[in-house]
Amino acid sequence: MASYDSLHRQCRTLEALFDTKLTAYARLASSIARNHDDLEAGGSSERWKDLEIEVDELLEKLQEINDQLSALSSDTENPPSQSMLRAIQRHREVYLDYARELRRTKGNVKTALDQANLLSGVRNDIDAYKSSAADSLLAERGHIDSSHRMTDDILAQAYETRAEFGRQRTTISGINARMQGVLSSMPGISNLLSMIKTRRRRDAVIVGCVIGICTVLLLMYMF
Repeated sequence: MASYDSLHRQCRTLEALFDTKLTAYARLASSIARNHDDLEAGGSSERWKDLEIEVDELLEKLQEINDQLSALSSDTENPPSQSMLRAIQRHREVYLDYARELRRTKGNVKTALDQANLLSGVRNDIDAYKSSAADSLLAERGHIDSSHRMTDDILAQAYETRAEFGRQRTTISGINARMQGVLSSMPGISNLLSMIKTRRRRDAVIVGCVIGICTVLLLMYMF
C-alpha cells in the first residue's frame, strides 16, 4: 500500500486539478445559459461532454485515493497520528463537497443545455417559417410577374390587331374611293354603250333594207 505522504500529495494534486476543471465546467454552464449558444454550431456540446468526462474521472480518482487513506486510518499495526487522521478526514470532507458540487453543477448544465436546445429549436422553427414565407412570397411574385408578362403579351397582340384593323380600314377606304371613282364614271360608259347599241340597230335596219331591195330587184329581174 502506498504511504500516507504519497497519498496525501496525490490527493492534494487531484483536489486542485478537480477544482480547476469543475470551475471551467460551471463557467461553461453559465456561458450557455447567458448566451443561449447554438450547441452544435458553437461547439458547446463537445466542450461540455469533454469537461464532464474529465471531472467524472478526477472525482473517481479522488474517491480511490480517499478510500486508500481511509484504509490507512484503520491500520492497527501502524496507526496514523492525530494530524494524519485530521488530514484524512479533511480530504474526505473535501471529496464529499466536490461530489455534491459536481451533482449540482451537472444539474445546472443540464438545465442550461435544455434551455439552449429549446431556444435553438424555436429559432430553427422561426427560420424555417421565415424561409417558407420567403419562398411563398417569391413564388407569388413569380406568379404575378408571369401574369404581368401574359398581360403585356395580350396587350401587344391587341395593339397589333388594332394596327392591322387600321391598315385594313385604310385599304378598304382606298378600294371604296376607287369604286366611287368607277361608279362616278359609269353614266358616260352607259351613254357610250347606248350609242353603240343604237348604231348597231341602225346598221341592222340599213342592212335589212338593202337585202330587201336586192331581193325585190332579183325577183323583178327573174320574172
